[in-house]
Amino acid sequence: MARRVMEWAGRADYMGGIPRKIVIGAVGSFAKTWVTILNSTTVHNADTLLNLVRSRPIGLPLITVSNHMSTLDDPFLWGFKGFPVCDANLSRWVLAAEDICFKSSPLSYFFRLGKCIPITRGAGIYQEHMNEALERLSEGAWLHTFPEGKVYQEDAPIRRLKWGTASLIARAPVTPIVLPIVHSGFDKVMPDKSSRGKRPPFPLLNKEIKIIVGEPIEFDIPKMRQVATSLSPKMSHPSLGWPSLCPGGLDEAAQRCLYSEISEKIQNALERLRIFGKSFTNSKDQNPC
Repeated sequence: MARRVMEWAGRADYMGGIPRKIVIGAVGSFAKTWVTILNSTTVHNADTLLNLVRSRPIGLPLITVSNHMSTLDDPFLWGFKGFPVCDANLSRWVLAAEDICFKSSPLSYFFRLGKCIPITRGAGIYQEHMNEALERLSEGAWLHTFPEGKVYQEDAPIRRLKWGTASLIARAPVTPIVLPIVHSGFDKVMPDKSSRGKRPPFPLLNKEIKIIVGEPIEFDIPKMRQVATSLSPKMSHPSLGWPSLCPGGLDEAAQRCLYSEISEKIQNALERLRIFGKSFTNSKDQNPC
């Protein structure tokens, strides 16, 4: 088994959970201050997210997926009014870039306490830390992912998604609830380049933030496996040396078909939310913060 970076620091029982509570409480307070007080934030359909985070059935995992517009999307995405962003027990796990968040021991320790799982870009969907993410889902946890794979600050349609999130959905012992979220404005709060040509040292103030929460995406994984198996003989791709999936024993071609179909459904759902967000304004059936 490949080495897992500081996995021990991410365990709930590490030092009685006190370091985790301190980090998540501090980061959550920072996010809530910036999102609800120092900027103007509006949320659509927040109750759907809140209900799934707080009261979904025990053992049923949740995956939230969103576009990625800044390096502070997480934790700012959870800083809106009424969300338990400071609760270490309810807080999400999140896939985080190893080359950014885990490039030193102090950073690795901090982000592990914050329930982050390091992902090495280019190492593939079967890298060891993806197995760790799968273990969290097997425990019924909430995991957030950015399936576009990197930050995009351009006002453009949702990009083709990486297959990592799809592989987790397909491999999870219990099919997760998958909830799409699209946001805008974090690119203005933390732009890659400011008027001086580089990223500002601190998040900016007085910006408009919109968070659009969708409805859960339905996935009939057994049926999708059958379709992928029937289509795979028609596919021809160089082998990547992937293992067979269990249960089901899908070969690599069938896995490609399955992951592509799952990713396409997520991408379409995100794109519909993005288009909706263009015309989104405050009204009585929405949730202004």
